[in-house]
Amino acid sequence: MSAMYQKEVPLYGDLIDLVSEINTDVLSEQPDVRQHLERTGEINRLNLERHGAIRLGTAAELSMMRRLFAVMGMYPVGYYDLAPAGVPVHSTAFRAIETQSLNKSPFRVFTSLLRLDLIDDETLKQEVTAALNNRQIFTNNVIDLIERAEEQGGLTADDSQQFVQEALETFRWHDQTPVSKALYERLLAQHGLIADVVGFKGPHINHLTPRTLDIDAVQASMQAKGIPSKAIIEGSPKRHCPILLRQTSFKALKEAVSFKNSEGDYDVGHHTARFGEIEQRGVALTPKGRELYDRLLNQARKQLGVTPNESNASEYYKLLNSAFEAFPDDYQTLHDEELAYFYYRAVGDLSSVTSDFDSSATQTEMASEKKAIAHLIRKGAVRLDPIVYEDFLPVSAAGIFQSNLHDEKQSDYEGQSNQQEFESALGVPVYDELALYQTLQAQSLDTCLMALNSNA
Repeated sequence: MSAMYQKEVPLYGDLIDLVSEINTDVLSEQPDVRQHLERTGEINRLNLERHGAIRLGTAAELSMMRRLFAVMGMYPVGYYDLAPAGVPVHSTAFRAIETQSLNKSPFRVFTSLLRLDLIDDETLKQEVTAALNNRQIFTNNVIDLIERAEEQGGLTADDSQQFVQEALETFRWHDQTPVSKALYERLLAQHGLIADVVGFKGPHINHLTPRTLDIDAVQASMQAKGIPSKAIIEGSPKRHCPILLRQTSFKALKEAVSFKNSEGDYDVGHHTARFGEIEQRGVALTPKGRELYDRLLNQARKQLGVTPNESNASEYYKLLNSAFEAFPDDYQTLHDEELAYFYYRAVGDLSSVTSDFDSSATQTEMASEKKAIAHLIRKGAVRLDPIVYEDFLPVSAAGIFQSNLHDEKQSDYEGQSNQQEFESALGVPVYDELALYQTLQAQSLDTCLMALNSNA
């Protein structure tokens, strides 16, 4: 998919090279970063790191897409409603859910489903429904292979190769659209994302995303090289201890497309939606940490009073830096205040300190147990490694989408979030991403405690 996208959007290849250069510099100049990535196993996947994004139109498309990703061990994690931020979709992220699988294949696909209930023009809504019902985004062969995988519990090596080639057809760019230019322009007037979903034969990849270790350096390098970057890096300000997710992108390209007309020929036009994105990932936050993060981010945005953009970027960053002074910026405090999730690693000579901790403590003794763990960390018997955030942020996703759709006229949509409706279309419940991080932390603690006892 990455190779296909680089052919379709050559500037993305330049972005990959740029990110690789900066990552190499960071690993060379900051040995502590290299050591952390080596300990957690992330070093081997750094240059494999990708996430993509697609947009679907119907419940049937979402259900089949879920089955397609399941063949590759990718499952729906999290529910994201982007409508309050002005984007008429709700979404999930398909990804692996175990650390070992993530280190082997860290690819994620942020998958959005168009919310037809948010289209306020009833006539247009009927035309949208008809257009979506008339398309088939999956090849017959890939559907056969999905069904075979479900029946057999997997695919043979030969079938797997065929599956990859057939699945790629779903995500390929098609420059000939099945809708008229007039309908496309009406869709565009309603919302750029609606035109992107409905106006094409399938859910072309609208961006892929490498992972950088220094997004500020990437942003500066893009601007120095004349790559048209987004004005604002989405997420928190730059920190010593990165948290959650920071994102930027180069702006969407104007691509030639041909619109089908009533004579069976095509009219020339253009479409702007696909872009290149970059992400820097930090530690996953607990519910308490997320509440603080959201409050501080909202504080900065509320103080700014308008959508962050090129004209107010400097002012926004000042407000953001000021707001996030309230968010601790060292891992020990993030751990002790239960703001973030960590792996616990037993290290060093434990015989002199294991008496400080009783691994058989009951739930009612958890408060003292936490103090004991903190004590062991400070004495060097236990090391903390931050658990990397594998998921997404609705505000950041909406900010990226809006910037690249050039659609800032709509600030919000009326209507309630509807996770139940989304999961009904999906065919399964989504995984709770916070529960997954909590499980990883708990499992690492159990492993750490066994090591402490065995070395006592």
